[in-house]
Amino acid sequence: MPGKVLIYDTTLRDGAQGPGISFSIDDKLEIVRRLDRFGVDYIEAGIPDATPKDTEFFREIAARQLSHARIAAMGFTRRPHLSAGEDAGVEALLRCGAPVLSIVGKASLYHVDTVLHVTPQENLAMISDTIAYLKSFGCQVFFDAEHYFDGFKNNPEYALACLEAAHQAGADYLVLCDTNGGSLVGEIVRGTQAALQRFGPHIAIHAHNDSGLAIAASLEGVAAGAGMVQGTINGYGERCGNADLCAVIPALHFKMGCPLSCQDSMPYLTRLSHVVGEIANQSVRADAPYVGDNAFAHKAGTHIDGVMKQSATFEHLSPGLIGNHRQLRVGESAGKSAVLPLVRRFLPGATRDDPDVLRVVETIKSREMAGWHYEGAEASLLLLVARTLGAVRDHFDAADLRVVSGGNWDDGQSDMAMIKVCASGRQELTAAQGDGPVNAVDRAMRKALAVFYPKLDDLHLSDYKVRVLDHGSDARVRVQMTSTAYGHSFGTVGVSANILQASYMALVDAIEYFLGGFADGTEGS
Repeated sequence: MPGKVLIYDTTLRDGAQGPGISFSIDDKLEIVRRLDRFGVDYIEAGIPDATPKDTEFFREIAARQLSHARIAAMGFTRRPHLSAGEDAGVEALLRCGAPVLSIVGKASLYHVDTVLHVTPQENLAMISDTIAYLKSFGCQVFFDAEHYFDGFKNNPEYALACLEAAHQAGADYLVLCDTNGGSLVGEIVRGTQAALQRFGPHIAIHAHNDSGLAIAASLEGVAAGAGMVQGTINGYGERCGNADLCAVIPALHFKMGCPLSCQDSMPYLTRLSHVVGEIANQSVRADAPYVGDNAFAHKAGTHIDGVMKQSATFEHLSPGLIGNHRQLRVGESAGKSAVLPLVRRFLPGATRDDPDVLRVVETIKSREMAGWHYEGAEASLLLLVARTLGAVRDHFDAADLRVVSGGNWDDGQSDMAMIKVCASGRQELTAAQGDGPVNAVDRAMRKALAVFYPKLDDLHLSDYKVRVLDHGSDARVRVQMTSTAYGHSFGTVGVSANILQASYMALVDAIEYFLGGFADGTEGS
């Protein structure tokens, strides 16, 4: 079994270089708190003095007491023909207060010639001088061998000479970087083995995903003997991103048996992925391994039947181990096995051959034929099952709904909706303006229902999509909405030739799902 593997997270530095990502100081502090609590060993916080925000962040994080992780600051080897003590960037590293300093230096002769424009000897001196100087202050220093694998392919002697310079200067870890992300897995293994044979076990792997191999490269680097993996949450990073720690970490633990500091936190991995995604304003890919919404979703009837009999038939891992959950997607090919778990939520003793199960299957298939699509609309699906079984009551009814368009476009309130709702034996008539007819209906319904159900303030519409199903002016449309409540997202759907009516159907389902307690698991309470 491999020895303990250290996890080095660079979401706040490498991940922040990804398109569309910009972290505030508060964002960074929250991510540090989450990573530390999860059990990550090192958190690379950024480059000191790169921006005023970075300077302030290092000041803030220096005052925080972490339970496990160590903060790392990233910097570069000294500039050519200066001493390390004369280089402002090197001095900024010492001032920032981080206990770990990661120094980036060239490990490719091609880059030394074409980017640095210095002699090979001067580059080696830049590496050695910088690391020796920082070590003299008692810091833990890592050497990030930039473009190591490309350099090793083109001139292995010089790439290893760069590692030698860092090693002799006292670097605590030699980080082998596939900076362009273009190396094949076999090349990663050969380059890693060469470093291990010469410098011992303190080798780390840092892979980028430009060839779609960052996760595989990281795992094979560890299999070859590397004792540290560097990556980012959700694979955020420059271009195609970095190695995704949300896939690397469970693979190391569950597949390779590597001891990890964070191994007891595995049930919180999916939550960590999604929280960081929310902070980064980046949706976690539905097909992301382990933590994505589709990672343990099954649609084919034979798959669902197999999973219900024995989960290992179509699941490589129990989803609960990493905090995810199984989803059985029901579509036009739905069979009894797919529907049975939904029916059992209301009729616990139901079997595959019960007439109620067949009735639900036929209802779903007929709705699918009419254009309804329940994949991604699990709330509407559950309500359809409940209504078919007579197991749920509607919390309200709209006795009258009218929408008037053509208001003042300049103030963003272009439409008005008037609605009369009946609930608890009473009626409430109200109106509201909105930015478009759907928004106006949403506001009017909430305003009217708030009289009966004040907790509706906890329900939020987060996404709205329309798809045209037919051709012509009388074409039907399918509206799919995503709503959020208590940190849980769920989808609803409506179909009609009238886009407003389809939207109303999806909106009603979202509200009924919420009021029924399904959004927080309290249904029936």
